Amino acid sequence: MLTVLIVSALLFDFLNGYNDSSSIVATVIASRAMSPRRALTLTALSEFAGPFLFGVAVATTVGRGLIESTAVTLPVVLAGVLAAILWNRVTWFFAVPSSSSHALVGGLMGAAILAAGPGAVHLSGLIKVLLALFLAPPLGMAAGFLLMRLILFLAQLATPRINDWFRQGQLFTSIGLALSHGANDSQKTMGIITLALVASGALNTFAVPLWVIVVSAGAISLGTLLGGWRLIRTLGGRIYTIRPVHGFAAHIAATGVILGAALLGGPVSTTQVISSAIMGVGSAERISKVRWEVGQEMLQAWFLTIPATMAAGAAIFWIIHRLGY
Repeated sequence: MLTVLIVSALLFDFLNGYNDSSSIVATVIASRAMSPRRALTLTALSEFAGPFLFGVAVATTVGRGLIESTAVTLPVVLAGVLAAILWNRVTWFFAVPSSSSHALVGGLMGAAILAAGPGAVHLSGLIKVLLALFLAPPLGMAAGFLLMRLILFLAQLATPRINDWFRQGQLFTSIGLALSHGANDSQKTMGIITLALVASGALNTFAVPLWVIVVSAGAISLGTLLGGWRLIRTLGGRIYTIRPVHGFAAHIAATGVILGAALLGGPVSTTQVISSAIMGVGSAERISKVRWEVGQEMLQAWFLTIPATMAAGAAIFWIIHRLGY
């Protein structure tokens, strides 16, 4: 079962890259700062480097801070991962950006509670995770709004040629965003695999091995390289008509929030933060141009994610248990 779990966790990581990481390049592609192929390649390389530069604090939160150690078994962890994968596929089918982070947290909680009762969830760890998940989007929106206001003030006498500067600047901001995403999102898989190794007895204490960092970073990078094109369209064009200055501001705002969360050990949703940053940037220029109905669709999906994946995690754990594992 350990092998199945590791493969499932890496599949989750790959799909996370395929779905969520595409949001990193959406603004770059929509503003025509880079070609899709170049943007995805650059993002994938930066994603891989992220965990090596900024540590594994998020992996520790996911793997050790959420579920009581006595409730951690291979069936519980496997059920949580499979629930997250299932939810991500459902939201992908309908081209709705969802949160892999919410899905994984919900799946693990549902499986653990069915296996060992409500006491299986660390209340302090749950509060930390939920604060990170739900505070990050409004912070991203506020940062995008304030940064765009500042740029508009500083550039009010600039000529249209300043757009070329913003277009070139997106090369660097997209690298920063990809690094921060790699430093946050791939760590969730690292935490899951390390948790499974501890539960199986392969590790005595929770410490992320180097090979786990490498394969997790590689899986999310590969997913990024292949890209989720339908979500790129949603994030890059349907929320707000993107120009280089918007992409530049949204990248900086989102990078600050995601990287800050990674350093503090808080798992966040990159898709949520970037979407919120785009809305903040758009509303700073003209509120009426922001397609709020698209944001409302995303918000409904995000709030539904944890209850739905808790139910899925519990159901999958029940099936695994009935099969005799």
